[in-house]
Parts: sequence; C-alpha cells; structure tokens
Amino acid sequence: MHELMEDCENFMDRYGMSNFMSCNIMEGHWLMYEQPHFRGRMMYMRPGEYRNFMSMGWSGTRFMSMRRIMDSCY
Repeated sequence: MHELMEDCENFMDRYGMSNFMSCNIMEGHWLMYEQPHFRGRMMYMRPGEYRNFMSMGWSGTRFMSMRRIMDSCY
C-alpha cells in the first residue's frame, strides 16, 4: 500500500509498480493517465473507494501517472 498526496509522473519510477488495480481517493479530484508523464487517455476520479478497477469495467485500463485537479470553473 502506498499513500500519495501530490502528482506522480511515473508510478514505475517512484514505487517500482507497473500497475495497480484499486485506490482510495480521500480528498480532492484527480486525473489518472494510462501513460507516464500525464499522457494518453485519462480517467477522472473523485473522492471514494475504488476497490477493483476490473469489476468497474476498466479491465484494459492501466494507470501509469496521476495529477490532482487544482483549477475549477464555477
């Protein structure tokens, strides 16, 4: 288990992980990217527990980087 509080450009470089299959977003809103350095397709994640990405229909999705959404348009 790893705790992440800031953007991560590459999970493999930082944690030695090539993939992960669940996460728990405690606060904030995040974009998860399928490639390192915030590239490729992305998935929006709001606060909540995501126990198993495969059971949510994301079986082919592999996340390699993530960035917190800081700006909002209200």
